[in-house]
Amino acid sequence: MIAAALTGFATGFSLILAIGAQNAFVLRQGLARAHVFWLCLFCAASDAILITAGVLGFGVIVTLFPAFPRIMALAGAAFLFVYGLQRLIAAWRGDYALHFSGQTKALWPTLATAAAFTWLNPHVYLDTLGLIGAVSTDFHDAGLKTAFGTGAVVSSFVFFFSLGYGARLLGPVMQSARAWRMLDTLIGLVMWMLAVKLLS
Repeated sequence: MIAAALTGFATGFSLILAIGAQNAFVLRQGLARAHVFWLCLFCAASDAILITAGVLGFGVIVTLFPAFPRIMALAGAAFLFVYGLQRLIAAWRGDYALHFSGQTKALWPTLATAAAFTWLNPHVYLDTLGLIGAVSTDFHDAGLKTAFGTGAVVSSFVFFFSLGYGARLLGPVMQSARAWRMLDTLIGLVMWMLAVKLLS
């Protein structure tokens, strides 16, 4: 049981560790200290739903609906392009007065953005429904399969909460508008690169 859980944890953590749109958004919100708990909870819970679906064998959805990945890729690329443009415009304007005064977007718009990063990203379906689901087939016993899935879900919670709250360690570095302009520029360019990657 422990070995299965550790395998699930390692598998889930290694897949989520790569820098992506969702991770960049959580990092930015963590630096801004805005709705960190609810954002991390939403992202981890979304992963938990998808991981559970993958372990239960719903990875066949992609096989049954071949157009599904392409549709999600187009929708995801469009969203990433628009969000990347917003970040680049914010960096160009360089007006972070509201940010430094502690004013940020409300909770629901923040969670809506996180939802788009999560559910419009075809890679999340590949990782959870596909890869994690495929690895879980190595465990035929229901108990071991459950332990594997639990380990993968725990890895998601550990990762997002570590990223969201760990971002505060960079707080002293992010005390100037110049630092935030650099971060927004980097995030904007990453979003555009990911959009191009989805389309290709």
